[in-house]
Amino acid sequence: MKLILHYLKRYKLLFIIDLISICGFVLVELGIPTIVADMIDNGVAMGDKGYIYRMGGVIAAISFIGVAGTIIAGYCCAKMSTSITRDIRNELFEKIQTFSHFEMNQFGTASLITRTTNDAFQIQMFVNVLLRTALLTPVMIVFSIIMTVRASFTLSMIIGATIPVIVIGVIIVAKVSEPISEAQQKSIDGLNRISRENLTGIRVVRAFTNDAYEEERFDKTNVEYTTLSKKLFKLMSMTQPVFFLLMNLAGLLIYWIAAILIDDGALQVGRLVAFNDYLFHAMFSVMLFCLVFMLYPRAAVSARRISAVLETEGSVKSPEKGETVEKITSLEFDNVTFQFADSDEPALKDLNFKIEKGETFAIIGSTGSGKSALINLIPRFYDVTKGAVRVNGKDLRDLDLFGLRRRIGFVPQKATLFTGTIAENIRFGNPVATDDEVREAARIAQALDFIREKDKGFGEEITEGATNLSGGQKQRVSIARALAEHPDVYVFDDSFSALDFKTEAKLRHELKAVTKEAITVIVAQRISTAMDADQILVLHDGKTVGLGKHRDLLKNCDIYREIAESQLSEEELSK
Repeated sequence: MKLILHYLKRYKLLFIIDLISICGFVLVELGIPTIVADMIDNGVAMGDKGYIYRMGGVIAAISFIGVAGTIIAGYCCAKMSTSITRDIRNELFEKIQTFSHFEMNQFGTASLITRTTNDAFQIQMFVNVLLRTALLTPVMIVFSIIMTVRASFTLSMIIGATIPVIVIGVIIVAKVSEPISEAQQKSIDGLNRISRENLTGIRVVRAFTNDAYEEERFDKTNVEYTTLSKKLFKLMSMTQPVFFLLMNLAGLLIYWIAAILIDDGALQVGRLVAFNDYLFHAMFSVMLFCLVFMLYPRAAVSARRISAVLETEGSVKSPEKGETVEKITSLEFDNVTFQFADSDEPALKDLNFKIEKGETFAIIGSTGSGKSALINLIPRFYDVTKGAVRVNGKDLRDLDLFGLRRRIGFVPQKATLFTGTIAENIRFGNPVATDDEVREAARIAQALDFIREKDKGFGEEITEGATNLSGGQKQRVSIARALAEHPDVYVFDDSFSALDFKTEAKLRHELKAVTKEAITVIVAQRISTAMDADQILVLHDGKTVGLGKHRDLLKNCDIYREIAESQLSEEELSK
């Protein structure tokens, strides 16, 4: 409720209109039985047709007001519930954008998708019921009970004895259904995770003919979700018949006692008719109110899952008065140690180096040596554990985060492209890039030739997952995207791995002219990619085992020499 009230405050006017409409509806619903009772006792009994006609006209007018109130209340409920859900999804998405890699791994992609879609939808359904039913039923219950007592105190005692039984039953149902609802939402996370893994890895699944295993894995989670849903639906479906049974039993008892009272002259027929209407509204309102309480546990689970995301502060935040970087001229790792939150050992230990404007800095090392961890510290995807990463001599943590990232062109190891045209993907980091700038970025990235071969050229649509491009084509478009941004720092995380040697050589040659006033950081698996760099950092188990130029490292660094000997011929090594 705290989450819902937080968003409901934004729609005070609609809420007030909704409340007024509901009050009007209650007065109409309870006013009509009162008028009907008077028509029977004072009109029909006395044979006064004029009175009957006049009261009939009043009922018609009141009914019109009731219909108008219902329509207005329905509109307000729909408007508020959908608007609140829209706000929740927008704020969830905005919050997720602030998460570092640590928070993303903590929640999991599948769970974040479920919280943004299914959990938000559960809140929408509950808010709609809450505004339409939970506001109406308390008012209806109170006024119905008042009217029943006013009509017949003796008969109203039967209602008073029935309502507590219903309320106790609802509390029991709510307690039982809450853990089932929580388990159900977690199983949806599992379904999303398996579906996402299967769809993105469909080629691997087919290549290893593991379709049956994937089907079994999905079926297991699907059966779990179905079992939980059946339990929940059975529990919910049992409640309504029980409520109606209690209401019918109460009705039978009321007719039996009312017959005795009418026979004794203690109750008029019109009052009995009105009482039955009041009884229906009172009991039905209690049942609807109970329905809200039965829906509450599932909504509460979704609300907790949404709140957990909204209340989580990203571990990497931009300082409130962070300094804006206009131009990056130097990048320095000052005694940097970095350890992942869920790891026992540091991924990087005591790194010290400095890169000046115009220099190319290459990082090489075996798998798991910490290369990707190192470059993820440059745009502050993570914060260092000890030491500092400095730009122009200033700690990254003191700089405006978004201003910093705008000065860095980052090309990840796995090229990620978005649905849209090739031109739109190249403009992703620089939306105002001209057509000439887009074309030039594609030329330098060696992407222009294959783009021209496409039917629509730069207007060619990239499918979901960029499945209509090869691995090398995706890497080249990804590199062009960074070039179009005109950054001060270029970071290439093994971004040439899918390129053939000839294409890579051309690309590195073209890059030299573009990056001569920038800092270039390259993570490389190939010695040929790194050997021309101004500085080469050799990592092993997160530690620096070599730092210098290619020639010096061949003489002084055993690990570098071993890598070089495994990739280069004797002739190439002797050059």
